[in-house]
Amino acid sequence: MEDYNKIIESLGVRFIKAKNLVLQQPFTVRNAYDVGNNLILLHKGSIFFGDEEQMVEEGELLFIPGGRSTKVAYGPAGEGKTISNDDLITNKEKFFKNNNDLDLIGDAEESHSFVSFEAKVFDSVNFFASLDLPAFLISNNNKLANLVIKVVEESMQELPGKERLINIYTENIVVEIVRHILRNRMFVEQLATNSTYFKDPRLIDLFNYIKENLGGDLSNKVLSNVANVSEDYVGQYFKMLTGINPQDYIEYQRMERAVFLLRTTKKSIREIGKEVGYKDTAYFCRRFKMMFGIPAGKMRRRESAMNI
Repeated sequence: MEDYNKIIESLGVRFIKAKNLVLQQPFTVRNAYDVGNNLILLHKGSIFFGDEEQMVEEGELLFIPGGRSTKVAYGPAGEGKTISNDDLITNKEKFFKNNNDLDLIGDAEESHSFVSFEAKVFDSVNFFASLDLPAFLISNNNKLANLVIKVVEESMQELPGKERLINIYTENIVVEIVRHILRNRMFVEQLATNSTYFKDPRLIDLFNYIKENLGGDLSNKVLSNVANVSEDYVGQYFKMLTGINPQDYIEYQRMERAVFLLRTTKKSIREIGKEVGYKDTAYFCRRFKMMFGIPAGKMRRRESAMNI
């Protein structure tokens, strides 16, 4: 239990967005993807997820970890067309209507609320992404459902202390998700592996160095000096503790930073690519589209499909 307390205490949580949405027409998105974690509370209607099309019952929550592509169907089973994540981003208003009336939350047929957030170990590595979790269902958790509604309600209003309450509720959501995983003994092996982050300070040094130097040289030679291990061994060392190749992790961090810059700044794509370590803009754009399924320019023009 001590390791899990360390995990929770180390998490840096950042609220991204919350909405109450009403479905306009049934559809399936075959590769729903977002950088942020998304917790969806189904009020009324139908949602199915995964290749086996597992059903979400009314009042249940669907958790989709950031960085994980997931098949999600909204509306009655077998109805509507199948689209890509890119299609949904481009035509989101055809599929969802945003509800801004507090009194109507949960009343509309085929409606759900969601909260999107980051949760990073030592503000460096995405916690749920590091576990390589699939999307999963959370049942019989009224506390978590109420927290989602509280965040949505606060996000709809302009009241004193709004941001502080949203941050508190979002942190509570993360803690409750971790508690749910532990209480139901879900993903035991992944959690045990993840606890290695707290047993080797050299790994934390690597995470922090990568975070602070995304635009610089992050070759294995540089990483080996940071971790004080040999250049030949640093890749094996990193993968042994995290389950991922260091260069793959670095690219994910660079692309995540690029998404943040695209959404929050007016910097050119060339400038952003350079800032996150890509001297060749064309190569940056190719890698970006390969990872997210849409061009960097479209990511800038459109919000994430899960953050409508």
